[in-house]
Parts: sequence; structure tokens; C-alpha cells
Amino acid sequence: MAPLLSRTLDPLLGIFTGVFAYYLYENNPRIALPEDQRLGALVQWKLDRWRQERERKLTAGEPDVDLNAIRAAVEKE
Repeated sequence: MAPLLSRTLDPLLGIFTGVFAYYLYENNPRIALPEDQRLGALVQWKLDRWRQERERKLTAGEPDVDLNAIRAAVEKE
């Protein structure tokens, strides 16, 4: 199947159409999405959750490892 406009313009047109359609979906007065279900709020929630998980892993992680001691042990063998 031949490209509609060109090989580079077709993907850009598709991305623009998708973003514009989602913008219209979020701002449609008939749907009236609650503020906590809009994309910005959902992305912020996901980032906060990711940061909390990362902090939990960093604080509960392994103690600092001395790489020089490991290197010396490997070289000794």
C-alpha cells in the first residue's frame, strides 16, 4: 500500500491526530472527566508512586559495597 502523503509525513500526521483526539476527549463537556482522572493527574500519581517505590528500594537496599575490597579479593585468587 502506498503512503498517503509521504513516508515521513504520514507518521507525523498520525501522531498529531492521536494527540488532538485525546485533547478533544479530555475537554469534551459531555464526558466531563473528573480532575483526578485527567492525564496530568494520572501521570503525577504514577511519578509519585515510582518515586516512593524507588525511595523504598534505596533505603531498604543492600549496604554499600566496597568495590576495592572485592577487586583485591578477585586479584588475590
